[in-house]
Amino acid sequence: MAGARSLLRHCPLLLPQDRRGTAYEGFVTAQGRDFHIRILLPVDLQLRNARIECSWHLKKILHGYRHILKQRLHSCPDLVSFMVELKTVLEIALKNTHDLHIPRPPEYYSCLVRDLEILGWNRVAYVDTGLTTVKLKAEDSCGRQHPITLKLNAKYPTEPPDCLVDFPVPFAVSWMPQNSLIDIYNQFLAALELLKEFWDALDEIDGKTWVLEPENPTRSATTRRIAIGNNVSVNIEVDPRHPNMLPECYFLGADHEVNPLRAKLNNNMHLWDPEISLLQNLRELLEIDFPAPAVLEKSAFAQECGICYAYRLQGSAPDQVCDEPRCGQPFHHACLSEWLQGLPTSRQSFNVIFGECPYCNK
Repeated sequence: MAGARSLLRHCPLLLPQDRRGTAYEGFVTAQGRDFHIRILLPVDLQLRNARIECSWHLKKILHGYRHILKQRLHSCPDLVSFMVELKTVLEIALKNTHDLHIPRPPEYYSCLVRDLEILGWNRVAYVDTGLTTVKLKAEDSCGRQHPITLKLNAKYPTEPPDCLVDFPVPFAVSWMPQNSLIDIYNQFLAALELLKEFWDALDEIDGKTWVLEPENPTRSATTRRIAIGNNVSVNIEVDPRHPNMLPECYFLGADHEVNPLRAKLNNNMHLWDPEISLLQNLRELLEIDFPAPAVLEKSAFAQECGICYAYRLQGSAPDQVCDEPRCGQPFHHACLSEWLQGLPTSRQSFNVIFGECPYCNK
């Protein structure tokens, strides 16, 4: 009897369906919302063998917590304890569940459809079935395609949607309750033009040089590792707000290869001309011609790691090179670090490991 009173106190909407206490049906309440549930216990009332039936909505919310609930069924001493645990898990699940599950008022849908019609359906790339996610497409003045994904909450248009863009800088929307999707779209177009020179510079690099990393750069990527020669490359970091200024440059390769390049960059830094392209500036400062896809195959300078015999390791290309001029074998940083740490002859000073090359023993 005490157990029944305790259950009634914690779950007043969950009622027994038989005298033996093996079936309960009703509702569990969390965050002011009621969810239908049915609990069937075996004759010995052991929770570990209980069966729980619920609405598809509750099942969807608790989908990622099934292993936790199964564990609680095995560890809780009685049904009251389990229901307290269930309500706690449900509260957490609801907090982590996007408000897409909250029913929207009719005004939300009528306003959204009206805004989409004003915007023009030709600019809409995707709308989900719940009318909560909208993906728009836009083209900048150079013909590049750019998507923007809008996540609308139930208070739209009082509150602006969350905007997901592939930008190297934050995209902040200026919004008033009387605004609509066309205002976001126009702000998106204006932001595209502000980044035009940045994308122009990187598109030229992607088209006229061999980019080792990233393999498939996104529009938000600000770095490029450009091949210079056999196991020699330069990693540049371009400022998206000032793409015509000298970028940060980090050379990778054997010392006898990269030291002259560093010297040329330092000596010619004053020659940087913001009126010409970033790639042309790099050519003139370093006094080199970068290998071009139209002239050389990537295999001419992109060699496999001398330890794992692969070019890509978790998406990264070999970035460490033996300093011996007659060797020059490239390695992945992770492969070489693990190799050297396993050698009894290696020594470490702070974060630098000194040891013999796996190829030439220098």
